[in-house]
Parts: sequence; C-alpha cells; structure tokens
Amino acid sequence: MRAAGLMLASTLSFGIMAIAIRLASQSLHTFEVAFFRNLFGLMAVLPLLLSARRAELRTRQLPKYFVRCAIGMVSMLCGFWAIGHLPLAQAISLTYSTPIFVTIAAALFLHEQVRARRWAAVAAGFLGVLVIVRPGSTEFSVDSLAALAAAVLGGVISIQIKQLSRIDSANTIVLYTYAFWVPMSLIPALFVWQWPQGVAWVWIVAAGVFGTGGQVLWTHALKLGEVSALTPISFVQLPLVSVAGWLWFHETLDRYTVIGAAIILGSNAYIAHREALLARKKASAAATAGAAPGE
Repeated sequence: MRAAGLMLASTLSFGIMAIAIRLASQSLHTFEVAFFRNLFGLMAVLPLLLSARRAELRTRQLPKYFVRCAIGMVSMLCGFWAIGHLPLAQAISLTYSTPIFVTIAAALFLHEQVRARRWAAVAAGFLGVLVIVRPGSTEFSVDSLAALAAAVLGGVISIQIKQLSRIDSANTIVLYTYAFWVPMSLIPALFVWQWPQGVAWVWIVAAGVFGTGGQVLWTHALKLGEVSALTPISFVQLPLVSVAGWLWFHETLDRYTVIGAAIILGSNAYIAHREALLARKKASAAATAGAAPGE
C-alpha cells in the first residue's frame, strides 16, 4: 500500500508539473521554463544531497554524465515545447510511449533478450503513437514530433541511468544530473531571456519543486513495489491533465488521442508485466543455483 501511495503522489506531482509548465509557457519561452525548472529543482533536492555521505557524491563517470545530461536536456526541451504548444492530453499521451523505446534501447545497447510477445506490445504501442500523431492528416503538427522526440530520447536516458547506477548511487546520479542541467539549460535561455513577472514565478517554482518531488517519490515507490503493479497508477496523470486542459485552456479531448492513449497505456502495462515476470524468474533461478545441496 505504501508503494502505491508513493506512486500516486509521484503521478500527481508530475501532473501538476506539466500544468505549471503550460501556465509558465504562456509568458516565458520554453528555454527559460526549462532553466528555472532545473534551478528550483536543484534547490528543492539540495537538503537531500547535503545529508548524503561524502562517498556518494564522488564519481569516476563524469564524461558519461555529460553525455547523459546533454541528451536529457534535448529531451526536456522537446517535452516542454510539446506541453507548451500541444493540447495537454495529447502531449502527455505521447510521453507514455517512452517505455516502448526503452525496450528497443535495451535490446540494442544492453543486448537484453526481447521475445515475440514484448515485440508485439512494442508494435502495438507504435500503432497508438500513429493514431495520436496522424501523419499525413491536416491535424499533424511538428509539435507532435517534438513530443515523440522527447519520448525516444527518454528511452535512451533510461538505459544510460541504468548503466550509471551500476557504479554510482541514486544520490550521485541526482547531484551530477542537476549540476550539469542548470548551466546547460541557462545557455539557450540567455538568448531569449526576460525576467518572469508576477504569477509566472509561482508556475516556474512549482514546476521545479513538483518535478523534483515526483522524481524522488517515483524512485522510492519502485524500490518498495513491483513495476507491473505500480505502472498503471501512473496513468492517473492523463485524466488529471485532461481535466486541467479543459478547465483552464478550453481544450477538448479528441477521440484519436483517447484511442491512441488507450493503446499506448495497454502496451506499457503489458511490457511492465513481462519485465517484472522475467525479473522474478531470474531471481528465482539465481536463488536456486546459489542454494547449497539439500536446501
């Protein structure tokens, strides 16, 4: 129950972050919104990092962090651009395709074995993406490609984090991610700089605090519970942002987004279920192999 509660809190935090980004984007450029999200996110996580052991804040993988953060910054800018220019429900629906690309990246870069049923789920997820994006139709826009690029790069980032975590702790990864992200996001922001005015400060602070809070809660939830059981809870974000889009931005939820999102979410749920099942089988096999004769 605790893991489910943490995952729900994480999902709501990410939903509020998306709404705050959309509100901030009405008066600020995407580059500035990304910078302030990272700046206030770093400030929010500093107490956690200052309480960490000194050994956790050292690394021998600085070049890998630079590459990971550069890719992550492009992904963030694409994602923020999509949230600022697409209907919220459509932008968030497309971000749910990230696990599809994680599966592909794991097969390509980590040489993980992906069997036919998971490939079928990946294909179904792609179908859901096509239903939402509708290439060739009058509804197609470049903004949809930005959301899709964010999802693709998000898959690559997930693999990079998995590789970094083999040596470094979660606190180390968080520290160096923000240490690189703040100056990286400041550079493009300087070219479009204007100081936030009035309520815009509320939205950029909220984006940073709730974005970082969502990440911390999500990490702790996955430590306590199984991915297959927790993943469906993250889908609560979609109705949350859909209602917000309707109330505050007068957006309507079209049937293509609903159908495509349902396909993507179903694909994600199956992929998470299969990965959890395979992880349990591996753990069971390792325990059996390590047992002494007669145990």
